[in-house]
Amino acid sequence: MTETISPNQPLTPAVFHILMALADGEKHGYSIMKDVEKQTNGKMKLGPGTLYGSIKRMLSAGLIEESDERPDPAMDDERRRYYRMSSIGQKVLSEECNRLDEAVRVARVKHVLVCG
Repeated sequence: MTETISPNQPLTPAVFHILMALADGEKHGYSIMKDVEKQTNGKMKLGPGTLYGSIKRMLSAGLIEESDERPDPAMDDERRRYYRMSSIGQKVLSEECNRLDEAVRVARVKHVLVCG
């Protein structure tokens, strides 16, 4: 069964971090993988299957778009595909960040999360 992405449900960690990687501009797959690894201080490393499976579902859900613009061919591999976050993806990412922020607030109130 193929997992679908619903804007009303919490995002998977992979989808969340891919959107975060695209928040500051277009990237190709390998660049997304490296950005996610950097965001998570090496705790999350997306393999090609997870990355491209997530990208396929994200494209289908309208969270991201494939970019038609290409860097200078002399500076890039023409086989690379570049992705950018869509306006729907920006809205979903913002809502997810708000959801996570609220969860952290509750964790602090309940003394589950101790800030030191």
